Amino acid sequence: MEAFVTTDTENPGLTRLRARIAERWDSLSRAERAVCATLTGSSSEHLLYASAADLGTESRTSNATVIRTLQSLGYAGLSELKQEVAAPFTTAVAPEVRLKQRIEYLGQNLATIQQEVWKEAESLLSLAAQGNTDADYSAAIDVLIHARTVYCYGLGASGIAAEHLALRLRRTGVSTRRLTVDGFRLADELLGLGAHDAIAVFAPGRVTRDIEAILDRANQVGAKTLLVTDELRQTLAERVTATLAAPHTPTGITAEGLIGILIADVLVQGIVAVGPDKALVASQELNELRAQLGY
Repeated sequence: MEAFVTTDTENPGLTRLRARIAERWDSLSRAERAVCATLTGSSSEHLLYASAADLGTESRTSNATVIRTLQSLGYAGLSELKQEVAAPFTTAVAPEVRLKQRIEYLGQNLATIQQEVWKEAESLLSLAAQGNTDADYSAAIDVLIHARTVYCYGLGASGIAAEHLALRLRRTGVSTRRLTVDGFRLADELLGLGAHDAIAVFAPGRVTRDIEAILDRANQVGAKTLLVTDELRQTLAERVTATLAAPHTPTGITAEGLIGILIADVLVQGIVAVGPDKALVASQELNELRAQLGY
């Protein structure tokens, strides 16, 4: 095993990968060991951008063998490994450096660019589909459906998912309020939050001062909270009512809010299923208003 240890020793994701390989080594097939040699011999940057097919070629096996090996190691798939490897990489490497690496990797071939975008999106969708149970969604829907008003807050690019949830909830008859400010002005927005309200927070991987203030205020007034996140599920579990896992891009090739948007769609459809009459009334009123406006 010593020959397979990479020099990228400070990445916790790679450290966990090597530990899993060492633990399961005796039970792995020859082809799976070849995949492990390639994985542990790769840098974090290479693993972020490599596809299962790339790793299959490098290990002289196949993409199916790569996926099977990762599952034998306890991963849901390549995307889960990428998520673990990406966590420290995205905070330690400057954005312009990551952009340069992404440009170099994708090149100028439009066919390659298109393929890589769809490939990463497909991997994220697969990982996200396994990331939350029916009970997780049920708890999240319960938070939203009983709220007098649902406040929606998104951090950075995740604000797109928060905006999407607010719009779609409003169209199903749920009163919503989109929090679009931060810092000093956020205090004004949180002033009206009460015990009968709920707040949905989209925060992939950082606990900012604003998020701290939102959660503190919600707990202070007794409002329920839903956290949609990539890395903060365990960190903030005791401070929120419900959480949903939303893995985001480890490379920046796809939109950060992609999975958050789709999770919002699941929540909205779940709410419609519980209260179809209310959603129907809201839809009819919306269409009437559009007609009055000439649409």
